[in-house]
Amino acid sequence: MSHLTTRPALRAVALVLLGSLVLAGCGNRRSLKPEPGKDLPIAPYGRGDRPSADNLLHAPVEAKPERSIDVRTRSEERADDPFDLPPEN
Repeated sequence: MSHLTTRPALRAVALVLLGSLVLAGCGNRRSLKPEPGKDLPIAPYGRGDRPSADNLLHAPVEAKPERSIDVRTRSEERADDPFDLPPEN
C-alpha cells in the first residue's frame, strides 16, 4: 500500500504542492507580440511613433486616478437636496 493513501494530510499536502507547481508553469515572462498576421494598433492622433505592446499595457496616470481625500469615515446626516422631487404621477 502506498504511503499517500494511508495518510490523508500528506496526500493533501502533495496535491497542493503539485497544483502550485502546475500553476507556476502557466506564467509567461516573454515580451508580448501580436499574433501572426495581426498588427499593433495605429499610433494615436498627434503621436509620431507607434507604441509597443509593453507600452500599451502601462496605463497613464490620468487613466487611473487615485481616491479623493474626502472619504467618509462614519455615517452622517445627508443635507437637504432641492432636486429630490417626488414623481409627478
